[in-house]
Amino acid sequence: MRKVIFAVLAAAVVGTLGTAAPATAGPGRYYEVTGVDEDDMLKMRAGPGIGYRVIVGLPNGTLLRVYSCEQSGGTRWCKVALKQARGLEGYVSWAYLREN
Repeated sequence: MRKVIFAVLAAAVVGTLGTAAPATAGPGRYYEVTGVDEDDMLKMRAGPGIGYRVIVGLPNGTLLRVYSCEQSGGTRWCKVALKQARGLEGYVSWAYLREN
C-alpha cells in the first residue's frame, strides 16, 4: 500500500525523460531522477543517509531542484525539492540524478 501511495504522489510530479549529462549537483539547478530499476523508486529521505526515514519514492523522470550536496560515508547526498511541489524537500543520492 505504501509503495502505491509513493507511486501516485510521484507520478503527479514526473517530468519527461531527456538526454542529459551526469549530475555535477550544482546548487539551484534542475535534475531528473534516472537509473532506478523499473519496479523500484529512488527514496527521498529526511536526512543525508539511509538511516533517515523515507519521505517519498520517486520514479525515473521526476524533476528535482538541487540546493546543496554533501558526502556521507560512500554516498554523495543532495538536498532537493520536487519541481512541481517545492514544499516537499529531502535528500537523495546524487548517483541517480542527471542535469535537466
